[in-house]
Amino acid sequence: MDNQVTESEVLPRERETVPATPPREAPAPKVRTRRRPLPKGWLVVLGLLVIGIGTIVWWHPWSQGPRGPRPEPPQAVGDAPATKGDMPIALNGLGTVTPLATVTVQTQISGTLVEVGFREGQIVQKGDFLAQIDPRPYQVALEQAQGTLAKDQALLKQAQVDLARYQTLNKQDSIARQQVDDQMYLVRQYEGTVQTDQAAIDVQKLNLVYCHITAPVDGRVGLRLVDPGNYIQAAGSTSLVVITKLQPITVIFTLPEDNIAQIQQRLKAGATLPVTAWDRSNTTQLATGKLETIDNVVDVTTGTFKLRATFANTDEALFPQQFVNARLLVDTLKDATLVPNAAIQTGAPGTYVYLVNSDNTVSVRPVKTGPTDGTHTAILSGLNPGDNVVVDGADRLRDGMKVTVPNTGVGQAGQAPDQPARQHRRPPQGQGPAGAN
Repeated sequence: MDNQVTESEVLPRERETVPATPPREAPAPKVRTRRRPLPKGWLVVLGLLVIGIGTIVWWHPWSQGPRGPRPEPPQAVGDAPATKGDMPIALNGLGTVTPLATVTVQTQISGTLVEVGFREGQIVQKGDFLAQIDPRPYQVALEQAQGTLAKDQALLKQAQVDLARYQTLNKQDSIARQQVDDQMYLVRQYEGTVQTDQAAIDVQKLNLVYCHITAPVDGRVGLRLVDPGNYIQAAGSTSLVVITKLQPITVIFTLPEDNIAQIQQRLKAGATLPVTAWDRSNTTQLATGKLETIDNVVDVTTGTFKLRATFANTDEALFPQQFVNARLLVDTLKDATLVPNAAIQTGAPGTYVYLVNSDNTVSVRPVKTGPTDGTHTAILSGLNPGDNVVVDGADRLRDGMKVTVPNTGVGQAGQAPDQPARQHRRPPQGQGPAGAN
């Protein structure tokens, strides 16, 4: 019984003798992988979606009451009425003040300059004393010529007496005819000699006159070009002074050749065309004159022709070789509709103005413009006298907009009488107002 082994005892032992299974290898460590971010396009779409939802919530009727576009407040503008008046038709050209006479005074004989009788910049009249050249050499030459003349006159007288005696003897047949003829020709020789001597005297007298230099024209003398004590020569290039005639004076200016027919038509009708001269900046009027003549050719290089206008220039406002702007009044447009230049706009509809309506709105009114005088423009069609047009603030307007016009006593120029004109800004070329067709 004791040696008997039970099955329960044998099994555990057998289990103990069963070889163990090999140990499992340790699992490899897990590698962490980084998740790929969403594409940027998805972020943009997500952001736009959020903004869209927010906008819908904001504008939806359940979040707020009914909303619509905010009405624009009326724009404050300045206006001016279209008036009726005369519009001058003027042509503008660039010109140069040109004296009627510019004389360079030079000596006609050689000699020493002993005296100067003028001041630089002096106004002289024709015949006024300017300079004196030493006359003594020419005075001596005059006396010598006078002595020669006296001698030859005596010889002539003697020959004339002999001729008379020979003619008497010839009548008595006392001498030959040939002797009488010889004496007659001798007298004629002496007569020629006397004439030559007289011419020599006249030359010396003229030289004495030339020694006393006088002003050949009226005008203003310039700077003195030679000082007393210098020996000047008639054939030299040195001059004494330059005299410029200032009263009257002319302006030579140019205009396009397209205006020739218009000007000639007025001149042939006997009209006197006024011309005004303005300074370089075209802001100050210098003088008023009249058109004298036009040139007979057109400059083919520029397509212009020259005109000459005459000015009295009593105040000497015009100075020789001065640059001026010439304005030629060709004609006058009678009873024209006039508006300030600031009212004229240019854009898609062409040339137009903003018309102020009775209900305080503005409307675009296309117009056809005519001549301008620098302040007002003539309207040939599109407006009537009395219509109010916008002259200030037009750059902020569009067709049908409400406006307010301050009651500031705006006159025809669109400005208050006690205020300076305001600078007006026009829309760029080719851009019209909003809503204009």
